[in-house]
This record gives sequence, C-alpha cells and structure tokens, in this order.
Amino acid sequence: MDSSDFTCVDVRRDGFVLHVVLDNPRSDMNAIDRAMHDDLTKLFRMLKQESQARVVLLSGRGRAFSVGGDFEWFRTLRSPHALAELNRDAKQLIWDMLDVEIPIVTAVHGYAMGLGTSIALYSDVIFMAESAKIADPHVKAGIVAGDGGVVAWPMAVGPARAKEFLMTGDALTAAAAERLGLVNHVVPDAELEERALAFARRLAEGAPMAVRFTKMAVNKLVKQALGVAFDASTGYELLTFMSEDHVEAVDAFLEKRQPRFTGR
Repeated sequence: MDSSDFTCVDVRRDGFVLHVVLDNPRSDMNAIDRAMHDDLTKLFRMLKQESQARVVLLSGRGRAFSVGGDFEWFRTLRSPHALAELNRDAKQLIWDMLDVEIPIVTAVHGYAMGLGTSIALYSDVIFMAESAKIADPHVKAGIVAGDGGVVAWPMAVGPARAKEFLMTGDALTAAAAERLGLVNHVVPDAELEERALAFARRLAEGAPMAVRFTKMAVNKLVKQALGVAFDASTGYELLTFMSEDHVEAVDAFLEKRQPRFTGR
C-alpha cells in the first residue's frame, strides 16, 4: 500500500514503521466527508494485510487530527439507503481496525472529535499534544455516538464518567484525558511526532509475533464489548440521523447559531 491508494491519506515507510497521515485536502481540520470516510474504510482493510511494517504511526496533517464528520456531508445522509451504506462502512471500519495485527501508535494534535476520537481510542497507544482536546460530541449534532464511542469511552474511564462526556459532548484537555486514562502520554506540542515515532520504533524493535499477538489477545476483550453494544448504538444513531433535532443541529452549526431542540 502507498499514497496512490488514497485521496485523503498519505502513506510513507520508515524502516519497519509505516507512517499514515490523515490529510483531507478539502479541510485543514481533517473533517470526515464521504471521500475521507471511504479512505478510512479502505485503510484499515488494507492494513490487515500489511506484511512489511511492524508498527503503524497514525497522525493528522493540518490544524487537527480530525474533527469528525463534515456537517455538509451530513446533509446528504437523510435517506434510508444512504444511512444503510454509512452504517455498513462504519461498522466495517471499526472491526477492521481491531483486526489489524500490527500495533497502531496514534499522535493527536489540535482536536480529535467524533469518529476521529473513536479512531484514536481504538488504536493501541495514544500520544496527545499538550494543547490538544478530545471529545465525542455526537449528541451536539443531535445523534447517538454510534461509531464505537459507547464502548471505547466506558472501557477507558468507566461507565459513569463515559456517560457524562458522551451525553454532554464536552471536550477534555490533554491533561484531563491522561489523568482519566483515556490516553497514554501527553507531550509538548513540538515533541509530539518525535516522541510518538520513538515509541513506534521501540515497538518495531520488539519480537514481532509476540507484540502482535499480545495486541490481538487484548482486542478480544474490546471486540466482546463491541459485540454487546455496537449494533444497538449504530441503530440508535441511524434513528437519530432521521430526526428533526439532527437537522436542526446541522443547520444551526452551519448558520453559526445555537440549536433549538424539540425532541422530535
């Protein structure tokens, strides 16, 4: 695999480390539109077959790791057919990511939001820049956190804290995310890539089979939890995608005003 396989992802090799950089040319905040969602779905499917690299270093280019779904794209997702296709791809993306055998080290700068957060949290070791923030603000868009957040957050911080942040969509600073156990390491902004790369190289120097299979054994627990909650959460998400409150949230965001929710 290389960069020619994608339109929103840059891929380069550094010895046994495969650098994967999210880079949506239409958004310096790496908002996830249809093309980027397609690339992410393809990316993790292809990484399952990666035979040269021993570690993936995942990061973002621009002002953010990824701020999650693009609201203009959301406006096109108001038919049962479009939502069924999105649900299929979103499920495959997360499950494929968990089936990638080589470790994924993620470096988060700027913001990680929505699906961007889920991708970070389902990676294996997370480095976060001091100034970065992380959140799952699905509810602020009038929809349920259906891309895996209802599993990733409780497993990291416990059900009570997870429900607080998932029901409010409030953002966490890097320091708070580290304190709660949501991410592994918080580092100075200028050192983010260097520190994450150093750790990726350290993993790459380990015994490959031992490292990979240790990861896969732990992911069995994550997949078990996903088997309980994922389909329910995505089903609720599809329901709320068709709600008037979601339409209002998108319109309010694009019109730069406060939404007025009615519960319909």
